[in-house]
Amino acid sequence: MLEPRDSVPDAQAPKAEAPFTHLVCVTPALIEAKAGSVSGEKSERPAPSERTGSDRRSADRIDVVWSVDCETEDTFLYANITNISEVGIFVRTNEPLEVGTRVTLKFAPPGSLDPLVLTGQVQWVNPIRMLASNPNPGMGIRFIDLNRDHRERLVGVVRTIAYVRSSTN
Repeated sequence: MLEPRDSVPDAQAPKAEAPFTHLVCVTPALIEAKAGSVSGEKSERPAPSERTGSDRRSADRIDVVWSVDCETEDTFLYANITNISEVGIFVRTNEPLEVGTRVTLKFAPPGSLDPLVLTGQVQWVNPIRMLASNPNPGMGIRFIDLNRDHRERLVGVVRTIAYVRSSTN
């Protein structure tokens, strides 16, 4: 704990820091780590590289509600993205596509005039269950074949949302 400034002799007083001289890449993991260090608590969630089992995702997911068009050669599905990460999305739908299906995704983050048009592949499905409780039917889709521009834009969108949300909490 820091002592009041009056108790520190001038010769030992901390020096003023240099002005901002470098950029920091803001990632969800960095935001989470900084949030823990500001509050004095260690983050309870390990970094993605340290996760195991069912929590082994390579990137943190961020909850959103965005419209998305999902298109295959013979199917067009209008649904909602309910979470997004740098590597994929969860699409909430009562009619998920089969695992392995390649899909063209078209969605626009809020405030964006130019929609993202990306290719993905269905990685897993949470089917609707008629006689059981299943509040979140849909499919997990991993982005594939991203070019550099799409990757940079996607990462920028996800990190911006994570940063803005962490600074308002």
